[in-house]
Amino acid sequence: MAMGEKPVTSRKETEGKKQRECFHSEDLECRSKNLSAALVHKQALRKREHKDRQKKSQGRIADAVKLSSEFLASIIVGIVLGVGFDKLAGSWPWGLVFFLFLGFAAGVLSILRSVGYVSSSQLGQKGVLRQDEQNKGTNERSDK
Repeated sequence: MAMGEKPVTSRKETEGKKQRECFHSEDLECRSKNLSAALVHKQALRKREHKDRQKKSQGRIADAVKLSSEFLASIIVGIVLGVGFDKLAGSWPWGLVFFLFLGFAAGVLSILRSVGYVSSSQLGQKGVLRQDEQNKGTNERSDK
């Protein structure tokens, strides 16, 4: 629950209060009070749902901008590396073509990792590097 919001009472609690109040007043007044309380409760729920939807849509836009910028950056880096390689080696279009495809593949892989379709590198999780640090001094192989 966000700070500053009053807790919403459950239906059972409000129905119990309504029934107690109905015994002391006329029937039409009781119905009117119950209806106004239900309307206030419904409006509070709608406001909360609207705020949640706005937060989700802003988060999705931010994710889309992040993913597209990562993808474009990897392609641009591939182009720059390809042109640099071509100037050094003197093989004009082939370095550009190779590194452009390499940048495209890196961008697609980055997007797939961010979305969660492909897991991160095994070296960072429980790969060779982490196991070697844990097995220092033992004769066990780290790749098994």
